[in-house]
Formats: sequence, C-alpha cells, structure tokens
Amino acid sequence: ALGRSVYLWDATKGQVNQLCELGGTDDNFVCSVSFIGDGKHVAVGTNDAEVQLWDVENMKQVRSMRGHQARVGALSWNSFTLSSGSRSGHIHNHDVRIANHHVSTMLNHDQEVCGLRWSPDGTQLASGGNDNLLNIWDAGNANAARHTLTDHQAAVKALAWCPWQPHLLASGGGTADRHIRFWNTNTGACLNAIDTKSQVCSLLWSTEHREIVSSHGFSQNQLTVWKYPTMAKAAELTGHTSRVLHMALSPDGQTVVSAAGDETLRFWKCFASDAKLKAKKMAGAGAPGALAGSG
Repeated sequence: ALGRSVYLWDATKGQVNQLCELGGTDDNFVCSVSFIGDGKHVAVGTNDAEVQLWDVENMKQVRSMRGHQARVGALSWNSFTLSSGSRSGHIHNHDVRIANHHVSTMLNHDQEVCGLRWSPDGTQLASGGNDNLLNIWDAGNANAARHTLTDHQAAVKALAWCPWQPHLLASGGGTADRHIRFWNTNTGACLNAIDTKSQVCSLLWSTEHREIVSSHGFSQNQLTVWKYPTMAKAAELTGHTSRVLHMALSPDGQTVVSAAGDETLRFWKCFASDAKLKAKKMAGAGAPGALAGSG
C-alpha cells in the first residue's frame, strides 16, 4: 500500500496491479493490510476508521465494515474472524461471514493499537500499543486480557508467534526501548530480552530454521537475522534509507520482503531451504502412524 492505493505484486509474472484507490475524505489513506489465510481476500484498514474487504481474484470490494472511531492501523486474521486495532485503543473482532460482523470488542489499551497478531493455532491474540503495553488475549474471552505485560518502555508494534514452539511470542519495542523480548504466553513469563540498540519495527520467525529476523529504524535501518535461542547475530542486511516498518515472508519460507519509509520494497533471501531437513520432514510425514504437525 502507498498513500490511498493498494497494489498487488505477482511474483511469478513480476507484474504489479492496482487493487484499489480509497475515496472518502481528503486525508484518507491506507493504514494496514492483511491477507486471509487462503490469500483470496485482503482486508484494508483506513484513516477514515473503515475496514474494507477485497476479493483479490476479481479485484472488487465485497464488504465495508464500520464501527471504529479512529484510524485502523493493525489487522490480523484468525480463520474467518478479522481483528482490527484502532487509534482509539479499541480492538474489534469481525466475523466476515455474517451481516452483523462486529462480534466483540477488546478494551485494555488507552492509546493506539499498533501491533496485532493471532497465534498460529488460533487460541491467543497478542496486541501491542503506543501505551507500551503488550496484552495477551484468549480466544473466546474478549472481556479481559489473560496477561498485561509492562516490560517494554516504548510502543510495541513488532509481534511474532513462533511457528514451531507453541505459546512462544517475540515482541519488539520502539526507540526508547529497543529490546526484543520473548514470552511464554501461558504463564506470562519473560524468557529473554535482547537490547538491539535500535527501535524494533517488525519481527518474523523462519518456518524452517531456528532463526528470527528483526527490522529496525535509526541509525542503520537494517534487518538483522538472529539465531534462536542464543540470539547470536547471523547477518545484518542494509540498504534501506528509512526505518523498515514492515516485513512479510514468502509462502515457501525463504524470502523476506521489507517495506520502509523510503517507499521501496526489498527482497532478501534470508532463509535458504535446508534440503536435508526438508527430506527428513517429508520422510517423517510419510511414515506409518506419523501425525502431521505433531512436532
């Protein structure tokens, strides 16, 4: 997204197509985007407090969901439930399959919700705010957060759930904090904290390797690849000239795309496939009596 527009990039063809250009007030712009799991629809949060749902294949808007009173800067899917976080501090949960989409509201931030992420198993939602709070919510209980964690000393925008260890969450703090913290979200215990010496804007786990990548702002605007759990630096990737606000992982788990305030996207081959590990996984999946995903 750039300004009022959302674009789709086709990696197989190298083509870029404009999905939409927002109407509304003169100062309306795109604040957040998030694909549903099957990739057929994308949610768009706007500065006009609207959440739009777009059909990617047919390039048309299928829903407009109102209810927020301020810009929608964070979105996260859990199956057919879309959670949206607003500048007001409110989190709304929408069931996009039904007419009365707004099914619940989560209230425990008194400033903007700038980070929102459902766990891979759909049982917990992590929310980070400009109030320096990190909240862990249990699915099905919007009335009270399971944990309210106050260790960060700046806004909590960067959130990432570990794809291979349940209830392990990484969070990153802004300029006055600079730390990546690791949490057991069942107990609320902080397992480790690393001072990165720079604001942490985004976090991504590798799906295949025991590694995590962080993106940063001043002064290097770099991506850093860390070994987990030692948190030894594996690589530092530089090139952006402004803070790296967002990252996304390719479906094959090998390429990280970063988006920065310099209005560029950069593609990094961070997580090359481990052929031996992949062969071992395939062999295990095909073994008699093996349970897919049991690890």
